[in-house]
Amino acid sequence: MGTWAGNIERITMENSFYRKVIHTGKHMQLVVMTLQPGEEIGLEVHGDIDQFIRVEEGVATLNTGPAKDVVEQSVAIGPDWAIIVPAGTWHNVINSGLGPLRLYTIYSPAEHADGTVHRTKADADADPHHH
Repeated sequence: MGTWAGNIERITMENSFYRKVIHTGKHMQLVVMTLQPGEEIGLEVHGDIDQFIRVEEGVATLNTGPAKDVVEQSVAIGPDWAIIVPAGTWHNVINSGLGPLRLYTIYSPAEHADGTVHRTKADADADPHHH
């Protein structure tokens, strides 16, 4: 677990995988993601993890709420938008555009096993270690 430095914009824009863990530290994790048109992360909640998301390319809808069946906020997001999802908040990001949605996210603490690569959402859904 050493220092990481890199051009996150370039890494995010060149990523073609659904999910790729870039770095895992003691208290946080950096992940890049690419969602295809119509694809979504899926409704989820992280009980003890705060999450930062930044969109580099594409447009999406962010839905958040206090419970699985309660959406309190729905926001259209696009390039250069940043989102902070506090622990315990249900959320989903849906690619609502015609092209790829490219983003990076920081989990604090880490969410995925170090070195995780999911080439597709189906790979992520099939991973027994994925929540």
